[in-house]
Amino acid sequence: MLTGPNRAPLFSSPEALRHAFETGLSNLLTQYDELGIFILVLANAASEQHLWGALREPLRTRFSRFAYSMDAGAPAGLVLDDAQDDLQVFRKLLALGFGNLSATEYRQAGCWELQYNPMRSLRPARLTDLPAPGISIPFNGDDFNFNKPFLRKEILWQGSLAGRHVALFYNKYPFIELHGLLVPQPRRELPQLLAQQDNEYLWRLTGELSGGVPGIGFGYNSYGACASINHLHFQMFHRERPLPVADSRWRHNGGAEEYPVSCHGFHSAAEAWDCISGLHDSGTSYNLIYLPDRVYCLPRKKQGSYDHAKWAIGFAWYELAGGFSLFSREDFERLDQGDLESELSRVSL
Repeated sequence: MLTGPNRAPLFSSPEALRHAFETGLSNLLTQYDELGIFILVLANAASEQHLWGALREPLRTRFSRFAYSMDAGAPAGLVLDDAQDDLQVFRKLLALGFGNLSATEYRQAGCWELQYNPMRSLRPARLTDLPAPGISIPFNGDDFNFNKPFLRKEILWQGSLAGRHVALFYNKYPFIELHGLLVPQPRRELPQLLAQQDNEYLWRLTGELSGGVPGIGFGYNSYGACASINHLHFQMFHRERPLPVADSRWRHNGGAEEYPVSCHGFHSAAEAWDCISGLHDSGTSYNLIYLPDRVYCLPRKKQGSYDHAKWAIGFAWYELAGGFSLFSREDFERLDQGDLESELSRVSL
């Protein structure tokens, strides 16, 4: 019984989800004269060409106001008391200049998806830069987490979905279509360590939501697999075009070709959990992609435990699924299929 989606009109169709997503961004920019909200709207607008066209000018105006406020010598300058992360990001934006910002660009290299996404290069690294000795650390309320009061305004929607209360946040530095962060029962303060009931919930939720929004999916990064926040969450997306990992050519989908990184495909939550629980027992980090009637599990080397190319910063679930965010135009134009597959193989166990 589709109890959850029936209570959430934004999941009734792809058009409803997109309308809620885009209207929410416009409302945030109108309602909040805050640096953090400006950065969130800017990064989300820059992720898609039509959004960039619609929001570029109001964002330019807001950028100019914040730039004036950063000038200590301005006679009527505002005091910016936003989070230090946001101040550091805005200083980088000032150095870059608004006129040098543009919408994310995409191209294909064989079956692989590349994007030139300089806005994402500005995000704080948090846990992704730290060595990971295991696959879990305890939740720490003093660290960045989704219960911080200043994040409440970044919630796109919250309510009951498939039997759990969830909060759906905008991703502040998106890299995939309609990119959100789904946090189940945030007040329980669960660390980024998947439990069997969480796996079963995501399997059920993905199937239910796909009835209204075909192409919906969720990504998951375990601790040590480039999870940046130690608070249980999943990365929601909606795509009309399948991710490269779902291509029928690969052996894990019944094809003849071997995927460049270890990958297992499962048709039930129970099958996936048998694999995941074994990875927990062995202390192996992994990434997951939940699609309707399919879960991909990708065991991998831990962040910081292997050498990678300079362009390859923080391979997480999207990269292991065949998409690559690049921060240099030269790399975006230069890298070919062989470069990408070689780099994926470095992550593989």
